[in-house]
Amino acid sequence: MANTYTQLYIQFVFTVKGRQNFILEQFREELEKVMCGIVKNNKCKTYAIYCNPDHTHIFIGMHPDISPSKLMEQVKSGSSKWINEKKFIRGHFSWQKGFGAFTYSRSHIDRVVNYVLNQPQHHEKQSFKDEYLLLLKKFDIEYDIKYVFEWYN
Repeated sequence: MANTYTQLYIQFVFTVKGRQNFILEQFREELEKVMCGIVKNNKCKTYAIYCNPDHTHIFIGMHPDISPSKLMEQVKSGSSKWINEKKFIRGHFSWQKGFGAFTYSRSHIDRVVNYVLNQPQHHEKQSFKDEYLLLLKKFDIEYDIKYVFEWYN
């Protein structure tokens, strides 16, 4: 009987609805652990995660039994539910629809892990909007700016 062998590394990027700075430092690490637990429960492996105040980067080794869209649905809905149950913010927390998914080869793992874990230093020099649009260009992804997240200045 044949087995399935894969090597699938994806960096996901998604943002808080309204681009509010709702992810506070006081619960950021706990939120990251919740997200990593959801990833693990879906037979995937988290290599790096960083929840910025208004967006998240998570670098994952994917299992072939789950699609990227299904995994993001699980991560986003599960983490939203957790934030709302804990009442970490006033009102209702949710993520914007959609996400970015960028694939990498095994040889890029260390570089992507460092990039994700160094988000605070990275955003001292570059805005999230500039960062995200650069990723889309770097990966040669065609896009219509009208449909790329909600941008607020």
